[in-house]
Amino acid sequence: MYKATDLQEIVDEIARVLGASATLEDRSFRLLAYGAQHGDIDTVRQESILRRRATGEVRDYFERYGIARAHDPVRIPADADLKVLARVCWPLRHRDVVYGYLWLLESGSLTDDALARVAPLVSRAAAALAQEARSRQDLGRSLTLLLSADPEERADVSIELPGPVTVIAVRESQERVAALWTLPRGVLARAGSPVALLAPAHLAAEVAQTTQRAYGTVAGLGAPRADPADAWQSWREAKQALRIAEHFPRFAPVARWEDLGVHRLLARLGPGDLRELAAEVAALEPELAQTVEAYLDLGGHANKAAAELGIHRQTLYYRLGKAERLTHRDLSDGDDRLAVHLGLKAGRLR
Repeated sequence: MYKATDLQEIVDEIARVLGASATLEDRSFRLLAYGAQHGDIDTVRQESILRRRATGEVRDYFERYGIARAHDPVRIPADADLKVLARVCWPLRHRDVVYGYLWLLESGSLTDDALARVAPLVSRAAAALAQEARSRQDLGRSLTLLLSADPEERADVSIELPGPVTVIAVRESQERVAALWTLPRGVLARAGSPVALLAPAHLAAEVAQTTQRAYGTVAGLGAPRADPADAWQSWREAKQALRIAEHFPRFAPVARWEDLGVHRLLARLGPGDLRELAAEVAALEPELAQTVEAYLDLGGHANKAAAELGIHRQTLYYRLGKAERLTHRDLSDGDDRLAVHLGLKAGRLR
């Protein structure tokens, strides 16, 4: 796999030869390397360097110029309203696949002849990113075996990893596909639904937050395992935590298995068990179900529940009474309250 210093040296050399400010990003617009500033700087370059990633608005703006489809450098004009200086975007293609972009702020020296002089350096950068992508894919295949519930499949894995490790499950959004090779070193990734990430335990929370914000909707973290051979157990927990995050906003966007409390038991239940529990509250229409759930979530505190729902306390009591009649349960009885509460939670997971 490439070294970050390799890309940095390539960018520094390109900036030196052209006398222009150079920035190298992956195809998800995550900053990988940048050269010394030459001349003026605009907001886009400044934000990219400070935040290590371009915003979605910036990405959309530049993609309108067809950079993802281009095979040659694309000249992008200045835009005074957006405070964008003129620049050249050079897609980093290797075997007709774009792995990133080289950005050059226009300094007056970016002629076609000048750009031709750095073409070999651009090819080197594209090849380095392609090699990293292939390496990640190979590791991803091994990770699939490591996370398998089948002990015979796990026995064939030859990944050498220091423990403890944690597995993360990330649900990708439909709009974005995770550029998994851009993850920090020491993090293994496997594409799929959900995406699986194996990370050192001390980095797991940070990796989950970063990946979820950049590429996904919600994420779940399994509990750490001292022995990477037991990572499959963390993966099972991560998927269950992800499921909870998707159905219970209070745990979103990143749910940790260790923080889920009784929801861990619910996540382990099969379809039949969930259906049986949810039957307890099947007679409740959505508004009644929401009212009762809020009331029970708040420990039966009427004033808090009414305030959260934005209704009068008498309205709350009316709805609770109606729910009791429909479910044939007494919400002042501990066992009945538990049955109704679990039924509402199971209904979400179904």
